Amino acid sequence: MSRRSDWKVVLLAWVVAGSMDITAALTYYPLTTGVPPTRILHGIASGLLGPGAFQGGLRTAALGLALHYLIAFIWTLVFFLAAREFTALTRNRFLVGMVYGVVVWIVMNLAVLPLSNARHAPFNLTQAAIGAVILMFCIGLPIATIVGRHHA
Repeated sequence: MSRRSDWKVVLLAWVVAGSMDITAALTYYPLTTGVPPTRILHGIASGLLGPGAFQGGLRTAALGLALHYLIAFIWTLVFFLAAREFTALTRNRFLVGMVYGVVVWIVMNLAVLPLSNARHAPFNLTQAAIGAVILMFCIGLPIATIVGRHHA
């Protein structure tokens, strides 16, 4: 990425997608499960720190937030680079965004989380579907839309 406009697109897509995703998580889960937002952020940090993250305070929650945005940046960069090589990714942005959200869910839940230090909860189809939908609309769609518009 040598062009300044490329970086602007990546940064915009990253901030929008990362912010939409964390907002959805910090809104949906406290409202439906009663889990406070700091505990959700501790859960993200536990991927790196293990169960001890739940004993942490605001600094550990801030680490969870930073890790969330790092992961969102990686997914944004992956899509940006893929869209440069495969122009089909920029044609039907809605469909591609939905599929990309599912891809993100699959990779995160079948590869990244199992390899992390995070607690492994039993599979729950309803929660899996909700998580996938959140990633479809809050990660896949904004990234595909913003990056796709730039590459089109």
